[in-house]
Order: sequence, then C-alpha cells, then structure tokens
Amino acid sequence: MDPLHDFTLLRPTTLDEMVKARRKAPSARLIGGGTDLMVNMRRGIETPQTLIDTNGVAEMASIRASTKGFEIGASATLASVGQHEKLLQYFPAIAQAANAIAGPIHRMMGTVGGNICLDTRCIFYNQSEWWRSANNDCLKTVGEMCHVAPKSKGVCFATFSGDLAPALLLYDAEIDLAGGPRKRTIPLTDLYIGYAKQDGSTGDGKNYLALKKGEFVAAVRGKNTAGLVSAYDKVRIRRSIEYPVAGVAVALKRKGDKLADLRVAVTGTNPRPVRLEGTQSLCGGPLTDDVLAGLDGLVRDQIMAMKTTFTPGMYRRRVANVLAKRMVRKLWETAGG
Repeated sequence: MDPLHDFTLLRPTTLDEMVKARRKAPSARLIGGGTDLMVNMRRGIETPQTLIDTNGVAEMASIRASTKGFEIGASATLASVGQHEKLLQYFPAIAQAANAIAGPIHRMMGTVGGNICLDTRCIFYNQSEWWRSANNDCLKTVGEMCHVAPKSKGVCFATFSGDLAPALLLYDAEIDLAGGPRKRTIPLTDLYIGYAKQDGSTGDGKNYLALKKGEFVAAVRGKNTAGLVSAYDKVRIRRSIEYPVAGVAVALKRKGDKLADLRVAVTGTNPRPVRLEGTQSLCGGPLTDDVLAGLDGLVRDQIMAMKTTFTPGMYRRRVANVLAKRMVRKLWETAGG
C-alpha cells in the first residue's frame, strides 16, 4: 500500500458541530473506525482532502433497545452492537450480523454507520493503484468500462457486502439523515439505489447510496413484531476477516402449524442489500417443500449471479439459497419449541 496523502482532520464533539463541519466541506468524508476507508485511501482509490472524525460525538454512539424496538447511533461500534444484551435478546439477527463482521479488532473500531454505507466491492476495483492502472482501471474509478460486464453500457456491477443492512431490513428499519438542507428520516431500503439495471434507474455499483450532498447517516431505528424470531449467517472464504460470499438474514413468525410471516434479506451478491419480494405469498400454511421451493425461486429471480469477486456469481447465489432455506427450517423449529 502507498503512503497516505495529506488531508485535514476535523474532530467535532456534538452533532451540530459535525453538521456545520460537513456544510463547510460537503465533499469531506466521515470516518469512525476507518477499517474500509483507510484501506481505500492507501490504495489510492479515494483521496478526500478533509476527514471528519465521528468518535467524539457521544450522542451518535448510543444504543437503545426494548421489546418494542431499537435505536442505534451511527458511531456505535460493531462490537458494542454485537454485545448489547437487549439486541441479543430481542433482535438477534442484528447482533449476530455485527458479530460476524471481520475480526475482533475490526469490530472494536468499525461503526454501524460505516457498515451501513460500506463501499461496494469488485475484483477490478479493490486492488492496488498500479494493478488497476495496468488493467485499464474500471468504471467505478477512472476507467470507462465495467470489466465485470463489458457490455453494460456504463453500468457498474460492484457488489454491496455490508452485514448489518440485511439484518436491519428485517425490521423495516429507518435511518436519520443529517447534514443536508434539513434533517430527514427515510426507510433504510430507500438508501440503497444500486440496482445495476439498464432500465433508466440512476443507481448502480458506483452510485449506490441515495444521500444528498453533505448528508450522512446519524442513526438507525426499527420496530419489533411480537413473535418474530430472527437470525443472520454468512459464508466466507477466510472465516476470520473475509467479506461474505453471501450473507442471509431471516425472520419468521409461526402460529401453530402455520407460517404467519417470512422475511429474507441477502448481502454480498447485488449492488445493494436485497430484501426478497414475494415472501408473504409463501405464508399462510405449514412449512413444506413447496414453500422452500418457492423461496428457491425468489432467490433465483432476485439475486445477481455476476462475477464481481473471485468466487463465481452462480456459486454465491447458490450459497444464498442454501443459507436461506437452512435458516428458515431452523427458525421454524425454534419458533415451534
């Protein structure tokens, strides 16, 4: 890796100070743990002139959770989320996702906001500067073509790999955004616009977040549903620190022998985290092979099979499928016990 370039570091101590700092330098990057951003800076992928340290803003590091819902500040560390007693008890998928990220030291440094807004990844993007230049760069950096899909006509297919997002999507999470013309709250699903479709949509692997100029994620919250059980799991090549080949979050509600609610979200496959559409059509009866076959079809239709990592795309989609069905069976048994 190359030495870091010169930059200015700002250290606000309140949310208002951070908003003011961002408005003075709208192109500044926020940094919490820096576990992803600093690596990209050393690779020459990003060269921000100003960094705003979020660690001094205590109000952005709080975590609250109860039977009704949760609220997590964007500066809360992944370790604190994974170890939070109430999250473990009432929102296990979120705690499990946090505990599955990288290694223990990364989790002590990395933050919720950083993982929610994690940069998309690709075998042609996440390389050293000399490697990228020797391979004609790529569309996500300074190149003119997506090497994953050379005929994509200017659409980037880099993959979103954050672990927290799919778990949060199970609970219809919302995020508080600050730093723009006004504070606003939007559904978390609306933050991600990376569809990578050639149908006129503005989002892809390069433009994957719906943040306005100067905006940043301040907090995330969600509501609980009585009787809902949840879990998160992923497959990765290097068990200790690797991004997911595919990560799956599942939540379901069982009433007697009937599947009353089913929610499935996937990461590591598309330019955005995907909460599967159509899962409610599988509810209303017992968990049968036909229900699992229906889930298989939803994964096949909505999960991308592009080769954005060294692992083949078709394999990642198959992993997502197997994980989803395995977790549904396990949670079904848990809910019935």
